[in-house]
Amino acid sequence: MQAGQAPFFEDLAVGQRFTGAPAVTLSTGLAAAHQAITGDRLALMLDHELCQRVTGGGPLASPGLVWDVAIGQSTVVTQQVKANLFYRGLAFQRLPRLGDTLGTTTEVVALRQNRPRPERAPTGLAALRIVTTDQHGAPVLDFWRCAMLPLRDAASRTGHADDLDAIGQRGPADPARLVRGWQLAELPSPGPHPADLRAGDQIEVAGGDVVSSAPELARLTLNIAAVHHDADAAGGRRLVYGGHTIGLALAQAARSLPSLITVAAWHSCDHLAPVYEGDTLHSTITVEQVDYLPDGGGLVHLRSAVRAAGRDVLDWRYVAILG
Repeated sequence: MQAGQAPFFEDLAVGQRFTGAPAVTLSTGLAAAHQAITGDRLALMLDHELCQRVTGGGPLASPGLVWDVAIGQSTVVTQQVKANLFYRGLAFQRLPRLGDTLGTTTEVVALRQNRPRPERAPTGLAALRIVTTDQHGAPVLDFWRCAMLPLRDAASRTGHADDLDAIGQRGPADPARLVRGWQLAELPSPGPHPADLRAGDQIEVAGGDVVSSAPELARLTLNIAAVHHDADAAGGRRLVYGGHTIGLALAQAARSLPSLITVAAWHSCDHLAPVYEGDTLHSTITVEQVDYLPDGGGLVHLRSAVRAAGRDVLDWRYVAILG
């Protein structure tokens, strides 16, 4: 692989680490541009005075902005990606605030070459561990993603056959610590609250959201995957970055659950089908588990099933903190 060239599957080896993406400062302008595209409705990220009363500190950055930047920084490895199969085990180690600067290290942890098919160019799967830290070196995010990358040579036989099933299969580590000491009583009271929810409850979100400004979101978050910018690289039609779909799903969840404070972790996130700009996304939210917090509020394990034009496009299981 030449310097500056996006890696093909053959160029990767387990243990490789990539740090080439620029660090990003979470500014108010960046937050505003991101919110305009995703429709983020989380009160503590929008109301800085409320955030000060509840958390005792400066304005929080939206969790969606943070993971979009982290994923975007990781695309130094996956500029030639054909598809992203999953995200797993994403967990916030701390909740960054506006003004923090994030940098990301991406490590190759497993590789598996796909079986050749006559009708498809050869590809392989790369499991990546992504660790994002702030300007002080304090950990912010730690998670895994799996990208499908092309091979440079159709005749290559790399021998990579790692088992990807166990990658990132872990539960969130004490997400309640993220809000310990917060004055949750200062939060507005619109429900439903954790006490109003039961495992098995389903919420059909009213109304859909159109996917717009897709390349702008990719640029905003340093996502250089060619399929999100270049229709030729995507086989004739640009693909929407997966974080865009997740961001709209989060906005729909917050619209239906106004007491949603933030997202602490993901159990898993599977992209089931491509999303294109102009698609309208609809979601159904299922409550999977409710755990009450000692100082009020609760950890609510949610599953967002997102559809576009009648096809399932996203299966996202996450841990939300509700007031």
